[in-house]
Amino acid sequence: MSAVGRSRRSCLAVPGSSPKMLAKAPGLPADQIFLDLEDAVAPLAKPAARANIVAALKDFDWGGKIRAVRINDVTTPWAYRDVIEVVEGAGDVLDCLVLPKVDSPAAVQWLDVLLTQIEKAVGLPVGGIGIEAQIETARGLAAVEEIAACSPRLETLIFGPADFMASINMRSLSVGQPHPDYPGDPFHYVLMRLLTAARAHGLQAIDGPYLKIRDLDGFAESARRTAALGFDGKWVLHPGQIELCNEIYSPDQEAYDHAELILEAYAYHTSQAGGARGAVMLGDEMIDEASRKLALVIAAKGRAAGLTRTSRFQP
Repeated sequence: MSAVGRSRRSCLAVPGSSPKMLAKAPGLPADQIFLDLEDAVAPLAKPAARANIVAALKDFDWGGKIRAVRINDVTTPWAYRDVIEVVEGAGDVLDCLVLPKVDSPAAVQWLDVLLTQIEKAVGLPVGGIGIEAQIETARGLAAVEEIAACSPRLETLIFGPADFMASINMRSLSVGQPHPDYPGDPFHYVLMRLLTAARAHGLQAIDGPYLKIRDLDGFAESARRTAALGFDGKWVLHPGQIELCNEIYSPDQEAYDHAELILEAYAYHTSQAGGARGAVMLGDEMIDEASRKLALVIAAKGRAAGLTRTSRFQP
């Protein structure tokens, strides 16, 4: 499976300054673990957190999880040391770097160039470490199409709701929740624009966190909204959110089986043996090329989530 095709239903944030949390993370059922050097780590603790993260990446068995590190944004005095120390120390066991507060393609391109220099210097495969770009400001959203196209290392676009709300002066402190004074979804335009830019360039789209970690009903409502749009997953801030997140961003068994049946039936009926027809019936449902494209999406999500077939197409 390609890097961008891997499952990112749940992306768990783990502070790099907490050895206890770092040690617990490999045993949790999140698809991706990102070890944080940014907002979850106080300025004075960042140098020690880098060392903690390198040790955790090297010493722990992460199984099949995606291993990522969120560095500080490019305008800070910590970003370049984050990249150098983490990649030189543990680049061989690192899948991605998460770049926060991306306002323009230049930030991603800076990280791409620096990664290439380090990979060459230490003998790592050039291009082997991916980039995840976090869109958190009005400027970032305005440039999201250009950002999505700016580097072959890009794997995901991530929505950062808290900083985005601040950047547009939204009158709310409830991150990830509907606004009580707004009749619709105030984030729908933002989410659809980010999702469209991601899909136009073959990237995954990840929703940001829901901060009320004990409100699982609210978390589920927030996750279902973006899962329905087509987002691939969501950030989680507490282990208690992980299994619910995995469930919401996975197709159910019936939908997965049906998608695989559509793909098999369409492949058969468009073949010479099946009559080379372009539109056919599967039970009481007409399927055609558009059906195949929709089924590919559901089937890919089911396969990435580890689902297995329970039925087969019979010509």
